[in-house]
Amino acid sequence: MEQEIEKKGYAHPEALVTTEWVAENLNDTENVRIVESDEDVLLYDIGHVPNAVKVDWVEDLNDPINRDYLDPEHFAQLMKEKGISPDTMVVFYGDKNNWWATYALWVFRLFGHDNVKVMDGGRIKWEAEGRPMTQEVPSFPRTEYPVPERDDEKIRAFKDDVMAHLEKRGPLVDVRSPGEYSGELLHMPDYPQEGALRGGHIPGAANVPWARAVREDATFKSADELREIYEGEVGLSEGDDVVAYCRIGERSSHTWFVLSYLLGYDNVRNYDGSWTEWGNAVRAPIER
Repeated sequence: MEQEIEKKGYAHPEALVTTEWVAENLNDTENVRIVESDEDVLLYDIGHVPNAVKVDWVEDLNDPINRDYLDPEHFAQLMKEKGISPDTMVVFYGDKNNWWATYALWVFRLFGHDNVKVMDGGRIKWEAEGRPMTQEVPSFPRTEYPVPERDDEKIRAFKDDVMAHLEKRGPLVDVRSPGEYSGELLHMPDYPQEGALRGGHIPGAANVPWARAVREDATFKSADELREIYEGEVGLSEGDDVVAYCRIGERSSHTWFVLSYLLGYDNVRNYDGSWTEWGNAVRAPIER
């Protein structure tokens, strides 16, 4: 029931749909495209929501050479191949609390595709409820998708932007694990410790691990619970200009989604260069 989402008090409850809603709209392929994006890129092949298409965060969303996202021409091509038109509602879901689903959504937003939603609970909840899974890869008619402009200003921060943010003492949220924040680790626990020459955090950043925003069933916490974390503990408020970061920008896209959509903050940027850039940059200030 969509009332499950409405009663959580979000600023933009329309940004989420329930697993039940997805189950009821599986076959509305003219208006809705369900997109699975996972950390484990093999999960889709094992089984996925019927009529869902796969967006691979490495192969589909990133430039193959430069550390950047795909260009507008290739984004339009991807949309055509997935049967997505400019008016299509795109519903994202994935593994690990919708971690990469929100990352894919954030990239879509860079290109101005704003009719986007997240399936609350992701794969975890869908599977726990015993809902249908398939290995069949759907095929949809190619669409027309004009080459968009990519807006790298409103929701994306670059290293120089973060430097300027530091100078004016703007709020920063480091969404990594406590070990990464303290400098003891360079990556999440149980992952290869690589990607940066230095450990620590950007000076003044508050540490709020990204997954604190979700419950055990992988659904998002209520707005009141989220405010207790981000406002009660960290001291953020809706009018703040906030920059979130992690290691490569994927975990921080999840926090960007929480602050922007669920709490209604208007000025939140994701620093996707994150610690792999900052921890390797000459003379970038670091705290431990």
